[in-house]
Amino acid sequence: MDMGADSDVGGSGPDSGTDFLRSFGRQVKLLREAAGLTQAQLGIRVGYGEAQIAAVEQARRIPKPELIDAVDRALDARGVLLAMKGEVAKARYPSFFRRFASYEAEAAELHAYDTHVVNGIVQCEEYMRAVFRMWRPLLDTETVEQRVAARLDRQRMLARRPAPLLSFVVEEHVFLRPLGGRDVHRAQLEHLLAVGHERHIEIQVMPVECDEHAGVAGPFTLILTRSGRRMAYTEVQSHSSLHTEPVTVRGFESSYGALRAQAKAPKDSLAWIEKLLGEL
Repeated sequence: MDMGADSDVGGSGPDSGTDFLRSFGRQVKLLREAAGLTQAQLGIRVGYGEAQIAAVEQARRIPKPELIDAVDRALDARGVLLAMKGEVAKARYPSFFRRFASYEAEAAELHAYDTHVVNGIVQCEEYMRAVFRMWRPLLDTETVEQRVAARLDRQRMLARRPAPLLSFVVEEHVFLRPLGGRDVHRAQLEHLLAVGHERHIEIQVMPVECDEHAGVAGPFTLILTRSGRRMAYTEVQSHSSLHTEPVTVRGFESSYGALRAQAKAPKDSLAWIEKLLGEL
Protein backbone atom coordinates (compact mmCIF):
# COMPACT_ATOMS: atom_id res chain seq x y z
CA MET A 1 0.00 0.00 0.00
CA ASP A 2 1.12 3.60 -0.51
CA MET A 3 1.29 6.51 1.86
CA GLY A 4 -2.47 6.81 1.90
CA ALA A 5 -2.91 3.07 1.77
CA ASP A 6 0.20 1.97 3.53
CA SER A 7 -1.32 1.58 6.94
CA ASP A 8 -0.35 3.35 10.10
CA VAL A 9 0.64 6.65 8.62
CA GLY A 10 -1.74 8.46 10.91
CA GLY A 11 -4.71 10.57 10.02
CA SER A 12 -5.52 14.23 10.27
CA GLY A 13 -6.63 15.82 13.50
CA PRO A 14 -5.99 14.65 17.07
CA ASP A 15 -5.47 10.97 17.71
CA SER A 16 -7.12 9.51 20.81
CA GLY A 17 -4.29 6.99 20.99
CA THR A 18 -1.73 9.75 21.45
CA ASP A 19 -3.84 11.33 24.18
CA PHE A 20 -4.06 7.99 25.97
CA LEU A 21 -0.29 7.47 25.81
CA ARG A 22 0.25 10.89 27.36
CA SER A 23 -2.09 9.93 30.19
CA PHE A 24 -0.30 6.61 30.61
CA GLY A 25 3.07 8.37 30.72
CA ARG A 26 1.86 10.79 33.39
CA GLN A 27 0.59 7.86 35.45
CA VAL A 28 3.99 6.14 35.28
CA LYS A 29 5.71 9.37 36.31
CA LEU A 30 3.37 9.89 39.29
CA LEU A 31 3.89 6.32 40.48
CA ARG A 32 7.68 6.58 40.02
CA GLU A 33 7.89 9.82 41.97
CA ALA A 34 5.65 8.41 44.71
CA ALA A 35 8.11 5.53 45.00
CA GLY A 36 10.99 7.99 45.33
CA LEU A 37 12.81 6.76 42.23
CA THR A 38 14.55 8.63 39.43
CA GLN A 39 14.09 7.56 35.84
CA ALA A 40 17.56 6.03 35.92
CA GLN A 41 16.80 4.06 39.10
CA LEU A 42 13.54 2.72 37.71
CA GLY A 43 15.35 1.78 34.51
CA ILE A 44 17.87 -0.28 36.47
CA ARG A 45 15.09 -2.08 38.35
CA VAL A 46 13.25 -3.10 35.19
CA GLY A 47 16.26 -3.69 32.93
CA TYR A 48 15.72 -0.74 30.60
CA GLY A 49 17.71 2.42 30.03
CA GLU A 50 16.90 5.81 31.53
CA ALA A 51 16.16 7.14 28.05
CA GLN A 52 13.51 4.45 27.51
CA ILE A 53 11.74 5.34 30.77
CA ALA A 54 11.84 9.04 29.88
CA ALA A 55 10.44 8.32 26.42
CA VAL A 56 7.52 6.36 27.88
CA GLU A 57 6.72 9.08 30.41
CA GLN A 58 6.83 11.72 27.67
CA ALA A 59 4.69 9.60 25.28
CA ARG A 60 7.49 9.40 22.72
CA ARG A 61 7.66 5.61 22.98
CA ILE A 62 4.93 3.01 23.13
CA PRO A 63 5.89 0.59 25.91
CA LYS A 64 5.91 -3.10 25.14
CA PRO A 65 3.78 -5.41 27.34
CA GLU A 66 6.81 -6.80 29.15
CA LEU A 67 7.96 -3.29 30.12
CA ILE A 68 4.51 -2.47 31.49
CA ASP A 69 4.60 -5.70 33.53
CA ALA A 70 8.03 -4.88 34.94
CA VAL A 71 7.18 -1.27 35.80
CA ASP A 72 3.93 -2.28 37.49
CA ARG A 73 5.87 -4.70 39.70
CA ALA A 74 8.75 -2.32 40.38
CA LEU A 75 6.45 0.52 41.42
CA ASP A 76 4.06 -1.73 43.36
CA ALA A 77 1.26 -0.35 41.21
CA ARG A 78 -1.03 -3.28 42.11
CA GLY A 79 -2.23 -3.81 38.57
CA VAL A 80 -3.03 -0.17 37.77
CA LEU A 81 -0.65 -0.16 34.81
CA LEU A 82 -1.51 -3.73 33.81
CA ALA A 83 -5.14 -2.72 33.42
CA MET A 84 -4.05 -0.20 30.77
CA LYS A 85 -2.10 -2.67 28.59
CA GLY A 86 -4.94 -3.25 26.16
CA GLU A 87 -5.40 0.44 25.46
CA VAL A 88 -1.65 0.93 25.14
CA ALA A 89 -1.53 -1.79 22.49
CA LYS A 90 -4.37 -0.18 20.55
CA ALA A 91 -2.65 3.20 20.73
CA ARG A 92 0.20 1.91 18.58
CA TYR A 93 -1.92 2.64 15.52
CA PRO A 94 -4.54 5.20 14.45
CA SER A 95 -8.07 3.98 14.82
CA PHE A 96 -8.65 3.32 11.11
CA PHE A 97 -5.78 0.81 10.99
CA ARG A 98 -6.16 -1.10 14.25
CA ARG A 99 -8.42 -3.90 13.03
CA PHE A 100 -6.23 -4.65 10.04
CA ALA A 101 -3.08 -4.59 12.21
CA SER A 102 -4.41 -7.44 14.33
CA TYR A 103 -4.88 -9.61 11.24
CA GLU A 104 -1.55 -8.60 9.74
CA ALA A 105 0.29 -9.76 12.87
CA GLU A 106 -1.14 -13.25 12.34
CA ALA A 107 -0.70 -13.45 8.58
CA ALA A 108 0.57 -16.61 6.95
CA GLU A 109 0.78 -14.68 3.67
CA LEU A 110 0.73 -10.97 2.85
CA HIS A 111 0.78 -9.53 -0.67
CA ALA A 112 0.66 -5.81 -1.43
CA TYR A 113 0.48 -3.48 -4.40
CA ASP A 114 1.98 -0.04 -3.62
CA THR A 115 1.85 3.14 -5.64
CA HIS A 116 3.25 6.08 -3.64
CA VAL A 117 5.75 4.87 -1.04
CA VAL A 118 7.54 1.65 -0.20
CA ASN A 119 5.36 -0.63 1.90
CA GLY A 120 5.77 -0.09 5.64
CA ILE A 121 6.73 -3.73 6.22
CA VAL A 122 9.94 -3.24 4.19
CA GLN A 123 10.76 0.37 5.04
CA CYS A 124 14.01 1.24 6.82
CA GLU A 125 13.72 3.45 9.90
CA GLU A 126 15.10 6.58 8.22
CA TYR A 127 12.56 6.27 5.41
CA MET A 128 9.70 5.74 7.88
CA ARG A 129 10.58 8.90 9.75
CA ALA A 130 10.84 10.89 6.52
CA VAL A 131 7.40 9.68 5.39
CA PHE A 132 5.72 10.51 8.70
CA ARG A 133 7.30 13.96 8.80
CA MET A 134 5.86 14.74 5.36
CA TRP A 135 2.31 13.87 6.34
CA ARG A 136 -0.20 16.72 6.14
CA PRO A 137 -1.63 18.03 8.38
CA LEU A 138 1.68 17.83 10.21
CA LEU A 139 2.05 15.17 12.87
CA ASP A 140 3.66 16.33 16.11
CA THR A 141 7.04 14.92 17.11
CA GLU A 142 5.53 12.57 19.69
CA THR A 143 3.18 11.06 17.13
CA VAL A 144 5.94 10.68 14.54
CA GLU A 145 8.09 8.73 17.00
CA GLN A 146 5.13 6.61 18.10
CA ARG A 147 4.33 5.72 14.50
CA VAL A 148 7.96 4.84 13.79
CA ALA A 149 8.07 2.60 16.88
CA ALA A 150 4.80 0.93 15.89
CA ARG A 151 5.97 0.28 12.34
CA LEU A 152 9.26 -1.20 13.56
CA ASP A 153 7.25 -3.45 15.84
CA ARG A 154 5.12 -4.58 12.87
CA GLN A 155 8.30 -5.64 11.11
CA ARG A 156 8.89 -8.37 13.66
CA MET A 157 6.77 -10.51 11.35
CA LEU A 158 9.77 -10.63 8.99
CA ALA A 159 11.69 -12.75 11.47
CA ARG A 160 8.76 -14.85 12.68
CA ARG A 161 8.99 -18.63 12.37
CA PRO A 162 7.45 -20.20 10.46
CA ALA A 163 8.06 -17.25 8.18
CA PRO A 164 5.05 -15.72 6.42
CA LEU A 165 5.17 -15.52 2.63
CA LEU A 166 5.43 -11.88 1.58
CA SER A 167 5.34 -10.26 -1.84
CA PHE A 168 5.22 -6.64 -2.98
CA VAL A 169 4.51 -5.16 -6.39
CA VAL A 170 5.69 -1.55 -6.36
CA GLU A 171 5.44 1.14 -9.02
CA GLU A 172 8.82 2.05 -10.55
CA HIS A 173 8.52 5.74 -9.70
CA VAL A 174 8.36 4.87 -5.98
CA PHE A 175 11.98 3.66 -6.16
CA LEU A 176 13.06 6.77 -8.07
CA ARG A 177 11.59 9.33 -5.66
CA PRO A 178 14.29 10.37 -3.10
CA LEU A 179 12.02 10.90 -0.11
CA GLY A 180 14.02 12.28 2.80
CA GLY A 181 17.02 13.12 0.63
CA ARG A 182 19.87 11.22 -0.96
CA ASP A 183 21.12 9.43 2.16
CA VAL A 184 17.65 8.19 3.10
CA HIS A 185 17.06 7.15 -0.51
CA ARG A 186 20.24 5.08 -0.52
CA ALA A 187 19.44 3.53 2.86
CA GLN A 188 16.00 2.47 1.66
CA LEU A 189 17.28 0.90 -1.55
CA GLU A 190 19.98 -0.95 0.39
CA HIS A 191 17.33 -2.19 2.82
CA LEU A 192 15.15 -3.45 -0.02
CA LEU A 193 18.07 -5.37 -1.50
CA ALA A 194 18.75 -6.97 1.89
CA VAL A 195 15.17 -8.08 2.60
CA GLY A 196 14.51 -8.91 -1.05
CA HIS A 197 17.11 -11.68 -0.93
CA GLU A 198 15.23 -13.44 1.89
CA ARG A 199 13.62 -16.63 0.57
CA HIS A 200 10.14 -15.75 1.88
CA ILE A 201 10.09 -12.18 0.51
CA GLU A 202 9.64 -11.17 -3.14
CA ILE A 203 9.78 -7.59 -4.44
CA GLN A 204 8.69 -6.75 -7.98
CA VAL A 205 9.03 -3.49 -9.87
CA MET A 206 6.11 -2.38 -12.04
CA PRO A 207 7.76 -0.64 -15.04
CA VAL A 208 6.38 2.72 -16.14
CA GLU A 209 6.50 1.61 -19.78
CA CYS A 210 3.85 -1.10 -19.27
CA ASP A 211 0.98 -0.50 -21.70
CA GLU A 212 -1.33 -2.82 -19.75
CA HIS A 213 -1.89 -2.39 -16.03
CA ALA A 214 -4.14 -4.35 -13.67
CA GLY A 215 -3.73 -1.87 -10.81
CA VAL A 216 -5.52 1.16 -12.21
CA ALA A 217 -8.10 0.99 -9.39
CA GLY A 218 -5.41 1.72 -6.80
CA PRO A 219 -3.29 0.06 -4.10
CA PHE A 220 -4.40 -2.78 -1.83
CA THR A 221 -3.14 -5.54 0.43
CA LEU A 222 -4.13 -9.21 0.55
CA ILE A 223 -3.83 -11.37 3.65
CA LEU A 224 -4.20 -15.08 4.28
CA THR A 225 -4.39 -15.72 8.02
CA ARG A 226 -2.94 -18.79 9.66
CA SER A 227 -6.51 -20.01 10.19
CA GLY A 228 -7.10 -19.89 6.44
CA ARG A 229 -9.17 -16.70 6.30
CA ARG A 230 -8.65 -14.52 3.20
CA MET A 231 -9.18 -10.76 3.16
CA ALA A 232 -8.26 -7.59 1.33
CA TYR A 233 -7.51 -4.16 2.75
CA THR A 234 -7.78 -0.78 1.04
CA GLU A 235 -7.10 2.67 2.40
CA VAL A 236 -7.06 6.25 1.21
CA GLN A 237 -6.61 9.47 3.19
CA SER A 238 -7.16 7.73 6.56
CA HIS A 239 -10.34 5.99 5.41
CA SER A 240 -9.97 2.22 5.31
CA SER A 241 -11.98 -0.83 4.34
CA LEU A 242 -11.37 -4.44 5.28
CA HIS A 243 -12.97 -6.72 2.69
CA THR A 244 -13.85 -10.27 3.74
CA GLU A 245 -16.58 -11.23 1.25
CA PRO A 246 -15.20 -14.15 -0.85
CA VAL A 247 -16.36 -12.70 -4.17
CA THR A 248 -14.76 -9.32 -3.45
CA VAL A 249 -11.51 -10.87 -2.19
CA ARG A 250 -11.27 -13.08 -5.28
CA GLY A 251 -11.47 -9.94 -7.42
CA PHE A 252 -8.49 -8.43 -5.61
CA GLU A 253 -6.60 -11.72 -5.88
CA SER A 254 -7.22 -11.81 -9.62
CA SER A 255 -5.91 -8.26 -9.98
CA TYR A 256 -2.82 -9.07 -7.95
CA GLY A 257 -2.07 -12.15 -10.04
CA ALA A 258 -2.18 -10.01 -13.17
CA LEU A 259 0.01 -7.36 -11.56
CA ARG A 260 2.68 -9.94 -10.73
CA ALA A 261 2.63 -11.19 -14.30
CA GLN A 262 2.99 -7.66 -15.69
CA ALA A 263 5.79 -6.58 -13.30
CA LYS A 264 9.47 -7.43 -13.58
CA ALA A 265 10.36 -10.83 -12.12
CA PRO A 266 11.73 -10.75 -8.55
CA LYS A 267 15.30 -11.53 -9.64
CA ASP A 268 15.20 -8.90 -12.39
CA SER A 269 13.64 -6.40 -9.97
CA LEU A 270 16.48 -6.79 -7.47
CA ALA A 271 19.01 -6.37 -10.28
CA TRP A 272 17.19 -3.19 -11.35
CA ILE A 273 17.23 -1.81 -7.79
CA GLU A 274 20.93 -2.64 -7.45
CA LYS A 275 21.68 -0.80 -10.71
CA LEU A 276 19.65 2.21 -9.53
CA LEU A 277 21.57 2.24 -6.25
CA GLY A 278 24.89 2.18 -8.09
CA GLU A 279 23.85 5.24 -10.08
CA LEU A 280 23.07 7.40 -7.05
